[in-house]
Amino acid sequence: MRHRRWVASGLAVGVLAVGGATADPATPRAHAAVTVPSTDQASPVAAAAAAEARARVLRLAKSGLPAEIRTSAWNALRSSRGDAAIADWLAPGGGYDAAKQRLRDARSRNRAFCERVVRTHPAEFSPEVRSAAERALKGTDTDRAAFVRTGYAQAQQRDRTRREADTQHRLEVAERDRAFVRALADGDPGEQVRAAARWALRPGSTDADVTEFFGYGWATGAALDVEAYRLRVADTEVRRHHVLTQLIAKAVAAEEALTSSADAAKARAEAEHAWQAVAEQADGAHRAWLAEQESARAQTESWQNIARLAKESADGIWAQIAAPADARQGDWTREHTEAGETAAFWKDMADRARDGEHRVKG
Repeated sequence: MRHRRWVASGLAVGVLAVGGATADPATPRAHAAVTVPSTDQASPVAAAAAAEARARVLRLAKSGLPAEIRTSAWNALRSSRGDAAIADWLAPGGGYDAAKQRLRDARSRNRAFCERVVRTHPAEFSPEVRSAAERALKGTDTDRAAFVRTGYAQAQQRDRTRREADTQHRLEVAERDRAFVRALADGDPGEQVRAAARWALRPGSTDADVTEFFGYGWATGAALDVEAYRLRVADTEVRRHHVLTQLIAKAVAAEEALTSSADAAKARAEAEHAWQAVAEQADGAHRAWLAEQESARAQTESWQNIARLAKESADGIWAQIAAPADARQGDWTREHTEAGETAAFWKDMADRARDGEHRVKG
């Protein structure tokens, strides 16, 4: 009984489970307090940054990220400390990092794997795997560990044996189907989809491997790709917002110091430099989000095409990918929209910072 190598690599990304587990709120690790200008003293740019930071945490709370992150985000949003709690949650060593640390726990990884199997293995194609995964989810941590360790591979083999014995309903793998999988292996936008396609066509593979790629391998790789994207951009944006808060606080303080500094020229230069640093941070983030928007656009178009092909070939080997294709198209459409909105925020921040730079020049 072989355990798919690309699925094993998916386990490494297994911390990316969508929903399911309920994480106990954890106390963030000790970290330096974040300076947040009070509401009545903050400049408009600081207020805008604080509002976007809160909106970012709200997106994470409502996202498809693991329950550990979502629960922690809701706790920060509900804090009576307001913007200071949000800033602390985003800071290195804060609530977000504490939630990420909990994802490394074996119990979280095992639950994530079981949840993903349920989402990506249709009962019509993989009844044994689907049933075993559902039982593991309803069971104990030991049950889920056993499923990950041996139960998944054993259930896969039982499903394969059943499919091989069902000659009446055996799906034919045409050369054009193999050619399509080869194209995915070389050029699909998703790293995990490419890995799944390469595994299906590895030396010594059979029609059964290609059939399983269409049956659940493609959907699993696609789920891993969108999950990895979401966690990666969340990681990056959390860090960006922390840095932005620090830079804006420094720029606001430097600008306020202009009215009382004994050395006006030096104070002006420091304030100008501080606003330049904000603009540079925002410009870099804006460019990065434009690239993310393009990446999400490519994925959206790819899945739109796959959904069309699946509907056109719904009675053959393509039948099982139709529903996942629609779902992934929807996922990437939402990511594309959010990337555009986030890019617009960072452009606005850059424009506001340049306004501050010009303002302190006098």
